Amino acid sequence: MINRRRFLAISAAALASPSHAQPIRRRGYAMGAEISLTLDADPVEAEHAIAALRSILEECEALFSLYRPNSALSELNRKGYLKSPDPAFVSLLTACSAAYDLTNGRFDPTVQPIWLAASENEAQHARRLIGWNRVGLTKELVQLGPDQALILNVIAQGFATDLVVRALRKAGWEKVLVNIGEYYASGRQRLPGVTDPVHRLVEVTHLKDRAIATSSADVMRLRSGGAHIIDPMGGNAPLWSTVSVQAPDATTADALSTAFCHASEAEIAATLAQAAGERIAIRVRPNGKVVTLQV
Repeated sequence: MINRRRFLAISAAALASPSHAQPIRRRGYAMGAEISLTLDADPVEAEHAIAALRSILEECEALFSLYRPNSALSELNRKGYLKSPDPAFVSLLTACSAAYDLTNGRFDPTVQPIWLAASENEAQHARRLIGWNRVGLTKELVQLGPDQALILNVIAQGFATDLVVRALRKAGWEKVLVNIGEYYASGRQRLPGVTDPVHRLVEVTHLKDRAIATSSADVMRLRSGGAHIIDPMGGNAPLWSTVSVQAPDATTADALSTAFCHASEAEIAATLAQAAGERIAIRVRPNGKVVTLQV
């Protein structure tokens, strides 16, 4: 997430005749990613839903951004606690707890101090602070362990995607394709591609009434030299170049695609077997070979 937003910049081509429903497309930038929205709707009516979505994404930035000093997350990391947290903030942290439990600790947002480390020595020291089990969470208070800090980029885009999809459905639009860093396709089959930073397009998938999230561990490097997706369980190099996960919701897909970057095939299979609903993990090895598991 960054302190700069261009919400779904309006395309003139999308504002053609308002007399009947047609695919409406918007593109822009929010929550640190290129975003897009496609829905079958009357263009004039669609603008009312789009206006509501602006407030949803603005709320997500205000809660979860690391780059806004007055965000709820920045306040929590600065103080070590957050009193009377917003219900949406509690909801996302509750999803973090569920993902932590589901992956046996492979998903852990307390890795933020490693992001801030300027050297390998600092990163090794920061590893002592990792542990979601030390985070206290109630509706009245969020309490971090001593010197802990959270990063929510590993799940917040999926969470925002789900919020947007629910808002669109509430407004009566079922045939939508939402991309807020992660994708959700509703009402119509879509064919999103899985891309890898090195091997480019490696797979085309079928997506309907489901989400897909993709993580590529080495697409960016930290100042300390490691991959930007951090292994909370030992600091090993990523086992997969790219991981995409399909799931019934984007929040879970986002968390699992992050966690699986450092997970073995056996771990991934065990996690998918425990999860509710059909899930698919598409993984790209460093040599470009694609391995798919559906449970």
